[in-house]
Amino acid sequence: MVRIAGGAFTMGSDQHYPEESPARSVTVAAFEIAPQAVTNREFAAFVRATGYRTVAERPLDPAQFPGAPAENLHAGSMVFTGTSGPVDLRHLSQWWAWTPGANWRRPSGPGSTIADRADHPVVHVAHEDAAAYAVWAGGRLPTEAEWEFAARGGLEGAEFTWGDEAERPGERRANYWHGDFPWRAERGYGRTSPVGSFPPNGYGLHDTAGNVWEWTSDRWVDPAAEHDCCAPASEAVTVERRVVKGGSFLCADSYCRRYRPAARRGQESDTGMSHIGFRIAG
Repeated sequence: MVRIAGGAFTMGSDQHYPEESPARSVTVAAFEIAPQAVTNREFAAFVRATGYRTVAERPLDPAQFPGAPAENLHAGSMVFTGTSGPVDLRHLSQWWAWTPGANWRRPSGPGSTIADRADHPVVHVAHEDAAAYAVWAGGRLPTEAEWEFAARGGLEGAEFTWGDEAERPGERRANYWHGDFPWRAERGYGRTSPVGSFPPNGYGLHDTAGNVWEWTSDRWVDPAAEHDCCAPASEAVTVERRVVKGGSFLCADSYCRRYRPAARRGQESDTGMSHIGFRIAG
């Protein structure tokens, strides 16, 4: 765990998406936070020790999802699948699909495995899964303010975790989408990467930009944000949302430039996805 002294900082941004504003001064007390997201190896140890089953592995109750197609009423999760060519970016369902059998062990659905992803961040975890792991590990999920303060790495008001200048050609600053979204990623991009593959920020934290969105403990309370770049809206049921931070390997400059510390979105708390993980605080 990395000790963060705390202090006042400018949270949010008035320069990008509406849900990030207004930029305001926020003070956080001293806290600790993990230098990287929880990995598949670490989550597997938790499951072995406790017998825990994630939300994505539990049978669904049809009564809780009125009107949902029968084929969707199986344990599963939302999986990203790249398209075969350029598509209309207004329709997220072209690259997101509810996939029965997808979970943290089988990130792309039945037949897939994490055998070669032990050091990748665990994904397909719902908010309660992340919170359960955090308690087992002797910690908790960070608040949104703590997460953003830590992600900035001491760079007050900077646009990115490394400064104000965008990544230049040939640099490797973060795992966000390089290439043509959502169908053609450059070599080495377009999926999660092992934690610590990219340079740390000023506090020694890895992947506070890109790789996977990360759960926080805060509830999402901003109904004014109309465009959700990262998941098709659920029409079957209204579920509490929690704030996720940091962006993911799917953030593309041409579509969703949210691999910045101020970026935020509300994620349905019971739904895991291919690009959502977490780190713990204390």
